[in-house]
This record gives sequence, structure tokens and C-alpha cells, in this order.
Amino acid sequence: MTKTPILFLPGLLCDAALYAAQVEGLADVADSQVADLTKDDSVEAMAARALAAAPAAFALVGLSMGGYVAFEIMRQAAGRVTHLALLDTSAKPDTDEKRERRRALMDLASRGKFKGVTPKLMPSLVAPAHQTGPIADEVLAMAGRVGKDAFLRQQTAIMNRPDSRPTLTHIAVPTLVGVGALDQLTPPAEAEEMHSLALGSTLKYFEGAGHLSTMERPAEVTAALRAWLAL
Repeated sequence: MTKTPILFLPGLLCDAALYAAQVEGLADVADSQVADLTKDDSVEAMAARALAAAPAAFALVGLSMGGYVAFEIMRQAAGRVTHLALLDTSAKPDTDEKRERRRALMDLASRGKFKGVTPKLMPSLVAPAHQTGPIADEVLAMAGRVGKDAFLRQQTAIMNRPDSRPTLTHIAVPTLVGVGALDQLTPPAEAEEMHSLALGSTLKYFEGAGHLSTMERPAEVTAALRAWLAL
């Protein structure tokens, strides 16, 4: 059986652990690769680096910041993407208010208080039921592995990303839009807008999940991705 190559794009302060359940759960149908989005300070450079390491054709999954990079990959190399999954993300650029909040977190990190950043973010990253325990512990561990310098680069990239709503209207591959029903950072309304712009896309809500649906509802996300790959 020929397996589908999948390129997974992590979110801010996340690494391969974000998709561990999906990589394992889809191993029978997919050859998975998780991109390193820690080295660049623009979505354009992140996309170019991910493309350079990716197979000639692949299915593409992006969560949060990974979704912003996925849009850029669609702008740079849409012909290489066979399927697109946008999880807990948004096509809109940052508002001025969101940029100010990012700058405040960057200032906190720059003043030597990086370890305080993720606990500060935790209530918006995962649903209340997951703010303590194994999921929260892994979120903190991922942030520690990514580190302060990469966090600053990633926030710079996120703040300066373009409006991707025009990109959505040109997508012509099977597209899954998924969102945690309790996502505060990119709430369901953002997913619904993307679904309305990407004609023929599938919209999936993950009940009980916040912003990190792949970790909070791993079986449900894996099942949705399996169905999407079969399209």
C-alpha cells in the first residue's frame, strides 16, 4: 500500500509532540514529517525552509501558527499540496490589539521571564479540564524545548503575516477546517469564516478541546485526518 506523505506544521512554542498522536495513529496510511518552524522570523522564510525539506508532493496540516505557514506554502507552492488541513487557526492578520499583547509577551521573555510566558498563556491554550495534568505538562515541556529565542522569532513572524483570506478562495484541494469548540485564541467563528471561503471544505468541531486540539482530542483529530486523506 502506498502511503501519503504528510507535512505537519507546529504552532507557536510547539514541536513534534503537538502531533505525536496523529503521527502514530496514521502510520498505516501516511509517512509523516514535522517541520521545524523555530529558525526563521517570517512566515515566508518558514515556508521556504519547510518546502526545501518536504517531498515533491504532500498533504499539509497546520495548527495555529502552522496554519499561517500553511497559507504561505499555498502561495509559494500550491501545486505540491494534495490535501490541506487547517486546525485551530485563522486566515486574518493580527489586529493592533493582538500585536500589542504579543509585544507584551515578547518584552516579558526579553527581560528574562520566558518561563513565565507559557503559564501565562495556558488558560487560552487548552480547555479548563486540561490546564493541569499531562497535557499541560507537555505544553510546558514543548515551550522549554523551543526556547526564548525561537519564541521571539515566531512572534515576529506571526505579527507580520499577511491576510490569507484571498488565498483561501483559490484552494482547489480537499480541505479540512478543524477547531476546538472551546478554542479562545482562534475561536470557531474564525474556522467558520475559513470554511465559507474555501469552497468544498469540510468543517469539524472538536468538542471539549481548546486551542491545541491535536493533544486535547487526539483520537477525534486523527479520525478527521484519516477521513480527509481518503478524499
